[in-house]
Amino acid sequence: MPLHQGPDASPPERERRLALNPFYGAADPIGGMTDAPPRHELPDGPLPPMSAYQLVHDELMLDGNSRLNLATFVTTWMEPQAGVLMSECRDKNMIDKDEYPRTAELERRCVAMLARLWNAPDPAAVVGCSTTGSSEACMLAGLALKRRWAKRNSDRYPATARPNLVMGVNVQVCWEKFCEFWEVEPRLVPMEGGRFHLDAESAAALCDENTIGVVAVLGSTFDGSYEPVAEICAALDALQERTGLDIPVHVDGASGAMVAPFLDEDLVWDFRLPRVSSINTSGHKYGLVYPGVGWALWRSPVELPEELVFRVNYLGGDMPTFALNFSRPGAQVVAQYYTFLRLGREGYRAVQQTSRDVARGLAERIEAMGDFQLLTYGNQLPVFAFTTAPDVTSFDVFDVSRRLREQGWLVPAYTFPANREDLSVLRVVCRNGFSVDLAGLLIEDLTRLLPELRSQPRPFTHDRDAATSFHH
Repeated sequence: MPLHQGPDASPPERERRLALNPFYGAADPIGGMTDAPPRHELPDGPLPPMSAYQLVHDELMLDGNSRLNLATFVTTWMEPQAGVLMSECRDKNMIDKDEYPRTAELERRCVAMLARLWNAPDPAAVVGCSTTGSSEACMLAGLALKRRWAKRNSDRYPATARPNLVMGVNVQVCWEKFCEFWEVEPRLVPMEGGRFHLDAESAAALCDENTIGVVAVLGSTFDGSYEPVAEICAALDALQERTGLDIPVHVDGASGAMVAPFLDEDLVWDFRLPRVSSINTSGHKYGLVYPGVGWALWRSPVELPEELVFRVNYLGGDMPTFALNFSRPGAQVVAQYYTFLRLGREGYRAVQQTSRDVARGLAERIEAMGDFQLLTYGNQLPVFAFTTAPDVTSFDVFDVSRRLREQGWLVPAYTFPANREDLSVLRVVCRNGFSVDLAGLLIEDLTRLLPELRSQPRPFTHDRDAATSFHH
C-alpha cells in the first residue's frame, strides 16, 4: 500500500457545502462560501489567506498536545526569542554557504563546541556537520565505517566479503534502515533477562573480519539506560590483542550525548576512549531545539574518508559537504547556536538536572502506587520504563496507555524485542517543559483511573498493535 494514500471517497455534495464557516469569508459572510475546496486534488482557484489558514488550523486541533506527549524525545518548548530567530532564518538554505556565510560560521562553531564537550583530544582536528536529525547522522557515521572497512578489505570486498555491523536489538530503527539501504548485515544482540541493551561480552563475540564497527547507544529509547561504552571498548581492545581485529566504535548519543556531559561528567564514553571514532546526537532532543537538527562528529579526518566529502562549485563558492540532504533551512542550526550561547554549561546542567529530578520523582510516585513495577528510574536519561506488577491481572500496560490518552496524555505502551517479547511496558520521557506540576497532574489522572482499571474482569486491549503509540 502506498505511503500516505488518501481515501477514494469524497464527502457528499451537501456536506461539502457545509464545510466552511460563513465567517471565514474575507469580507462578505456568504459570498463565495458555497463550496469547500477539494481535499485530495488541487482546487481550481485560490482561497483568501485567512480562509485557508482557518481550514488547516481547525483540522490540526485534533492533533495531540505536544507538551503532553510523553512518548517523544523531541523538544516541544523553546523560548520566544528562539522562535523569532528561527522565523528570521527559515528562508535561508543551509547549503548555500557562500550566500549565508554567517549561518555557515554558526554551524562551524557548534561543531567546535561539541568537539570540546565530548572531550576530543584535538578539537581542531575534529570534523563534523549538522544534519536533519540523528537518523541522518547515523547514516553518515555508518557510511564512514563501511567505507573505511571496504578500503582495508579491498582485496575481498565486494566479491567474497559481506560487511556486518554489531549492535543491540534496542537500537533506533534508523540503524536497521542503514543496514538495509547500504547492504550491511545487522548483527543484533538480543535482550536477556534483566539486560535490556548491548553488553561488552556479547558485542565482542559477534565481531569478525567483516565487522565494520560496533554501535553503542548512550541512552536506549526502550528504557533510558546507557550502554557500557567503556566496557565495550575494553572488550574490543582485548579482541584486537588476541586476533588483530581493529573494530571501531560509533556512539549513538542521540539523547545521552547531551545529558551525560553535564550530569555524568565522570562517565567515560566519548572521545576520551581511543576506539570511539564518531559520535552523533540530536540537537532537537536533549539539545533543546525544535525538530529537525542533528550532529555528526568524527575524531579526525582519518575517520571520515575523503571520498565521502563532496566539494561542489555551487553558486560561486567551493563548498565541501558530506550530509545526505542538500537543501534545508538554516533555522534549526541558528537555534542550536542560540541555545548553546543562551545556556552554557551551567545552564544545560540545570535544565537536564531538572528533567532528571522530575523523572526520578515521578518514577518513585508511580512505584509507590503498588500496581506497577519499575524497570528503570530515570537516573540516566530522564526516561523510565515500567510494567504492571506481577499480581495485577485485571489490566495491562495497553489499557493504561489507552485510558491516559482519554485525558490527553500520550504515554506509549509497547512490547520489548527478542528475547524479551514477553515483557510489555509503558515509557515516560521527561523533557524540558515537563514540570513537577505537570507530573503531578499525570499522577492525579492515573490515580483517578486506577479504581476503574482494577475493577475490570480482564485486560480489554486486544489489538496491541493498535494500542501502542511507540514507533521510534
